[in-house]
Amino acid sequence: MTFTPDVVEQIARHMNGDHAEDNVLIVRGLGGVSTASAARVSGVDADGMDFEATVNDIAVPVRIPFQRRLTERREVRGEAVRMYRDACAALGVEPRH
Repeated sequence: MTFTPDVVEQIARHMNGDHAEDNVLIVRGLGGVSTASAARVSGVDADGMDFEATVNDIAVPVRIPFQRRLTERREVRGEAVRMYRDACAALGVEPRH
């Protein structure tokens, strides 16, 4: 499945606008970028989510795979929540939601 550019932009806008702190936890906990000071979603496809993490003022690309290939747009939310919770567990942080 391929998401249209409009769908990718809507997902990125939501994640970057409403979940900026969650993005940082995800790249720190699941992306191996423990020193990220910021992170924004830069892309989404059926297999994962791409982030641009900021480390020492340098943009670093980070790819976080989904647990399985998605077949519908509505599945992105569930995977984003799973990634957030898995990242919190990996970092020893209590999930806020």
